[in-house]
Amino acid sequence: MSLEPPITAEQSQAALRWLGRIHQQPQQADSAAFKRWLLADPAHRRAYAEAEVLWRQTEAPAARLAAQEQASLQQYLRAMNRPERKPRWPRFAVAACLVLGLGGVAGWQPQHWLQDLRADYTSGDQVRQVTLADRSQLTLDAGTALAVDFDHGERRVRLLRGAAFFEVTHTGQPFLVEANGGEVRVLGTQFEVRDQDDGAQVTVRNGRVAVTAAQGQVARELTANQQLAYVDGVAGEIGVVDSDSRLAWRQGWLNYYQVPLGQVLDDLGRYYPGRILLLDGELAQRKVSGSFPVAEPLVALDSLGKVLGFSRQTLLGRLTLLR
Repeated sequence: MSLEPPITAEQSQAALRWLGRIHQQPQQADSAAFKRWLLADPAHRRAYAEAEVLWRQTEAPAARLAAQEQASLQQYLRAMNRPERKPRWPRFAVAACLVLGLGGVAGWQPQHWLQDLRADYTSGDQVRQVTLADRSQLTLDAGTALAVDFDHGERRVRLLRGAAFFEVTHTGQPFLVEANGGEVRVLGTQFEVRDQDDGAQVTVRNGRVAVTAAQGQVARELTANQQLAYVDGVAGEIGVVDSDSRLAWRQGWLNYYQVPLGQVLDDLGRYYPGRILLLDGELAQRKVSGSFPVAEPLVALDSLGKVLGFSRQTLLGRLTLLR
């Protein structure tokens, strides 16, 4: 029995374009051009069928996403000096943006484009190694952007999003990392700073750092295997952690012990060149333990699905639905 050839990316994109036209102008479904396209290749009919399934299953999540990011999109448009206008989003356009992400699903985050304009270093969906001018070594987690300023007698790094692990070279000049209103001053050599909503989390592997949650506050000193998080300028308690386990993403692993599935999915999403949507809110709170390879997020999802009982469906190679 012969197998059908796979649908190409170009065919999938064409199917989505046709679906968009037909949702905006239903008479296009009866056009000669559309019928010719469907008949030109059996894969076209399969690609269009997949696009219809995608449309039905992503309409609601896409609308929620667009509502959440409307303000960021407006900010981006203003920054590009375009006439400001309040966009009106047809439901299909919202779903198509979720799928195509204005060029890719992972790209449907306008605030990231603004950050990238200000950044000196960024990482996509992979971990990246960076050597600064002072020979300090940085490991950027997937989805990270940061800016560097070595002027004015100090070395200053601003974490715009994501996370970075620092191995700082001692030069006699202060080395500081800014993140969400707080500041980390290096007193030692190896530590991570991770952006978290309206704050950050600092984890020390070796040496010492001083963390200030907001300007004018007293600094809290951390040493090896200690961790501190702050939110809205308020620092939490210093905790003891296994830093090698917490920082295993540098070697390609994510380690968890009794954490919500939603958090695991957020982390895996950094390494997936698309979007992962969980269609069951209660499932997001189920606790998970285990180690998962960041290079194969879909393999990790399949393993989790066997334990928690959810199924995975990946559409067009870019959108993964869990239910």
